[in-house]
Amino acid sequence: MSIFSDNLRYLRVKHNLTQQKVADALKISRERYAKYEATTDPPLDCLQKISRFYFVSIDLLLSFDIRRVPYEDLLQLEENRILLPITVDSNGENRIEIIPEKARAGYLAGYSDPEFIEALQHISLPFLRNGKYRAFPVSGDSMPPHKEGSFVVGEYIERLRDVVDGKTYIIVTKTNGIAYKRLVRKGKNLFVAKSDNTVYEPYEVKASEVLEIWRYACSIATKEFEQDDLGVMSVKDLLQGIREDFSALRTEFGQRKR
Repeated sequence: MSIFSDNLRYLRVKHNLTQQKVADALKISRERYAKYEATTDPPLDCLQKISRFYFVSIDLLLSFDIRRVPYEDLLQLEENRILLPITVDSNGENRIEIIPEKARAGYLAGYSDPEFIEALQHISLPFLRNGKYRAFPVSGDSMPPHKEGSFVVGEYIERLRDVVDGKTYIIVTKTNGIAYKRLVRKGKNLFVAKSDNTVYEPYEVKASEVLEIWRYACSIATKEFEQDDLGVMSVKDLLQGIREDFSALRTEFGQRKR
């Protein structure tokens, strides 16, 4: 038996359905459906119908034994109607998974794997509700005052159109992996990812490259902020002071010239 046929039988029994009822929903004969629970693989159009009928992604149906993760705990998205490995507890409260630095490289391969997500450590924060949150490690010094070793907690967003220009996001892409950046929209299907540390050049991100996007919710610092740390706001204040001084000098020079 294949993983797919096992999943198909499990889902049918889980929902207390007969083979005939599922076949009727798929608009095929019961005999044809029975073969899918045995050894025959369905054609693509029928596979899509099965995926939509059970609200389970085709990838999960074909590649993962969904009996290994509590089926009811997977979060259902509204628009594309698939189940992702984003879990909540028995009370419906968020389980905030923590992506440790050592798991950072494997996240691209494991972000859609329920077993990978289930194995992560998790925390709960009582002030973060009504959303799905995940904690990602900060790498480098491109987004001060967040230091390397700290964590940024992001809220999962389903639609790229919900991205607000100038706000910060954890963005997971096929080419750059996990990055925490300030995003600015550039056209319909393109974003510019900017670092608050201006030493780093901004770069473009195609919408087609985006795997996940998480809106900044809060951060967890693991190192004490030091007085010598020059944060972004300090830089802005310094530049503003320079502008004001320059403006005052220019005004004074103009008055003297008169």
